[in-house]
Amino acid sequence: MFGQNLATPVAGASAPKREEHVQRRGSCPALSTPMPTGDGWLVRLLPIGTIALDAFAALCDAARAHGNGVIEVTGRGSIQVRGLTPDSAPRFAAAIGALEIAAAEGIPVVSNALAGLDPEEMLDASALARDLRAALVRGSLGASVSPKVSVAIDGGGRLSLDEIAADVRLRAEMSECRAAFRVGLGGDGASAVDIGVVPPARGIDAAVRLLEVIARRGRDARARDVLATEGLAPFRAALASAGGFCELPSPAGERKRGEPVGAHRLHDGSLAYGVGLAFGHAGATSLRRLIEAASSAGASGVRAAPGRVLMIVGVTHATAPAFAADAERFGFITRADDPRRYVIACAGAPVCAAAHIAARAMAPAIAATAAPLLDRSFTIHVSGCAKGCAYPRAAALTVVGTPEGCALIADGSALDIPHAVVSADELPAAIARSARTRTGDSGHV
Repeated sequence: MFGQNLATPVAGASAPKREEHVQRRGSCPALSTPMPTGDGWLVRLLPIGTIALDAFAALCDAARAHGNGVIEVTGRGSIQVRGLTPDSAPRFAAAIGALEIAAAEGIPVVSNALAGLDPEEMLDASALARDLRAALVRGSLGASVSPKVSVAIDGGGRLSLDEIAADVRLRAEMSECRAAFRVGLGGDGASAVDIGVVPPARGIDAAVRLLEVIARRGRDARARDVLATEGLAPFRAALASAGGFCELPSPAGERKRGEPVGAHRLHDGSLAYGVGLAFGHAGATSLRRLIEAASSAGASGVRAAPGRVLMIVGVTHATAPAFAADAERFGFITRADDPRRYVIACAGAPVCAAAHIAARAMAPAIAATAAPLLDRSFTIHVSGCAKGCAYPRAAALTVVGTPEGCALIADGSALDIPHAVVSADELPAAIARSARTRTGDSGHV
């Protein structure tokens, strides 16, 4: 029911032949630097803003023609294409380049899924993110910091970035009756170290100066490393030099989280409809059908959003129900209470060579087993190995693949100590027991 425990290489998967195009571990895959995995080469794009429907459809066609047709949307809102080869990866890159899809390079700068479109947004995070990217390119900071270093800019709209971890965080909030950016370091909305606020006009300069602090500590440094060894002092000094910095004694705290799946009102009166990819992936053919349904619904484009969601932009109140019905028929998630929304799985074996269990293949059965309990308060993370790439945070239950079987961790991350190790066949009963223990329910899941 839950697949095999041991990873095996994909038959026919090509080993990298041109070393200069292979992304080393500890860095991030991109169009020009694919990463070798168990099912071939992987590339990743971080799109900026809205992708035209015809361009996204062409991306799906290119993924099918040059890769294995599997497209992923990550928890941070990046698009990944799998199954490329040393010969096909350059052709895929050329095909995507011809589409002129705006995609970020260098230090990742993430903004809200509806940035610039959300009538509830306090500050336009998309404009600030655009200007920050340009400033980072001019300053060549990307070459001085770890590829893992990132910035999150939250404009304070309906959909927050509180679940996204970043080295530098700017979150819009009201300060003395006007909008300002609260600055955080080295974590997500709950775990980042709060440092104070800066006015919007100083947001870019503040972010650059904080990144420079990290860069001066070496190519492998992260914000959390600097905090652990030196505390807040170097960051406070950098912000003070930016001007307008104010230390506030009490942070604003974690605000109510919006759910990206479903309909969202936009500035122009139209809607964006958030559609989830079950377990973070879909086939190129299904995605193309989704885009065709979006076109029929009058949509103008699509955005890749944090939380493994695609935002279909520009549907109307009249066409949204029919579009949602089509999306559900194609296998996508259209309701926030869909149990698949609360099972996070990495690609797993054999797609990932490091994995010990077929995490993604096991995920549907796990979601079905635990469906009555799955919601925001009870999430399950299925990780092929102890790295926990798909969900670095704590989950109600984490299942980690090991050479001995499936390790179970309650209220922790993949790096924590398991309370049990079971075989794949024993996993359904073990999940049911864990759920009953957590809820105090003596019945059956």
